[in-house]
Amino acid sequence: MIFNSLAFAVFFMVVLFVHHLPLPWRVKKLNLMFASYLFYAAWNPPFLALLWVSTVVDWAVAQRMARASTDARRRALLMISLCWNLGALGFFKYANFLVDDVTQLLAMVGVVYHPTMPDIILPLGISFYTFQSLSYTIDVYLEKIKPWPSLLDYALFLAFFPRMVAGPIMRAAFFLPQCLQPRPVTASQFGWGFTLLVLGLFEKVVLADGILAPVADFVFAPGTRLQFVDAWTGTFAVSGQIFFDFAGYSTCAMGSGLCLGFLVPENFRFPYAAVGFSDFWRRWHISFSRWILDYIFMPLQMKWREWRTWGTAAALLMTFLASGIWHGAAWTFVFWGALHGFYLVAELLYRKWTHNVKFLQRNWVCVAGCLSTFVLISIAWMPFRARDFDAALAMLRIMMMPADAMGACLLDWCLVARVVLIMTGTLWMQWRLRNSSVEMQAERLPWWLRAVLVAAMIVALFTSPGEDRAFVYFQF
Repeated sequence: MIFNSLAFAVFFMVVLFVHHLPLPWRVKKLNLMFASYLFYAAWNPPFLALLWVSTVVDWAVAQRMARASTDARRRALLMISLCWNLGALGFFKYANFLVDDVTQLLAMVGVVYHPTMPDIILPLGISFYTFQSLSYTIDVYLEKIKPWPSLLDYALFLAFFPRMVAGPIMRAAFFLPQCLQPRPVTASQFGWGFTLLVLGLFEKVVLADGILAPVADFVFAPGTRLQFVDAWTGTFAVSGQIFFDFAGYSTCAMGSGLCLGFLVPENFRFPYAAVGFSDFWRRWHISFSRWILDYIFMPLQMKWREWRTWGTAAALLMTFLASGIWHGAAWTFVFWGALHGFYLVAELLYRKWTHNVKFLQRNWVCVAGCLSTFVLISIAWMPFRARDFDAALAMLRIMMMPADAMGACLLDWCLVARVVLIMTGTLWMQWRLRNSSVEMQAERLPWWLRAVLVAAMIVALFTSPGEDRAFVYFQF
């Protein structure tokens, strides 16, 4: 069941109806918990057991950790949580990848090995709820928060269906206090939640699936002999598709959460208006960026602080290598993480050497920095779409050497113009709004204009020619 489906529309209306009945708060939370389990079970019911085990293990570990009499016992309890969560994630996400790599390594030294490949299915959303659960036990261990007494609240925290499958990665300190008291929903809050839900679906169905995805599919199809314009158009189409797809999901999560009275944190803040790569990661997948900052980068930086700048650089590289591994079980994702780590290290050294140069603060330099950041980020998205390294390198070669690839464009020029228009408009709009928010801009518009815009997006949703597609980040 996905947001852009009729099944979800019916499901959500039923959940809303029951949730807004005059029922006790505990009954409403039970309704949301069971609805979240039904939402997840619609994909593959047996994997509910994995979610239940994660819920019970980490809730019980946190309870016992608070009562532990020694630091050694607290560390042992934390290790139980780490082993369970990372072990389950590693098995389901990386077992096939590791078996395949071991087979190839043995073949390189002349050992022929034909293992029976395990038939392992990746549980939907496991990367997201695993990181969310881990943050809870780590924060209890570090005494940043106290263990939550209610198992029902904690189960709802992990399973809350608006953000269950692809984030944001919420923290316990953000969500669990919302479970204490009934969450009445005002008319204005419900209206804004519905607006966000429509906006997210518009980004996903119309922009990502209807316009950009067909271009990306054509350019990255195996065996396509691309030309210079095709390669760049396809790269920018992928960049736009990933943004509108993932930001669309996060916007839907925020909107559906508001309709139920719950706040879901903002996960994107105009990332293609970023000036530099550290700025990009403050704006892109914000919940994940903060997670790896708090639980990977900061501990590594503290460990290597005596190395100063080079210690920070090493911590950045290790953090983003881990980020690449989290995103997918393939060397292309490892390369993607290493590339972003390299970007950030280069920026770190650049800022260290030029922090006193005043012209870097000028507007035209910031605009140039924004465009350069966008181009380099777009190039880095290629491993997300290319089937392997050879395909990604072939695409990059065409993009970097136009003299060898200036034949007739294979794409229809109308499609090229459409991609250019959408991405140019996206960059312009995000640059204009980079220090604002969607909500702040919406409040400046008269109510009737907001209503017209929402109605126009609804019409576009029903008339979009794009095929139904799952959200890109479901695979992670």
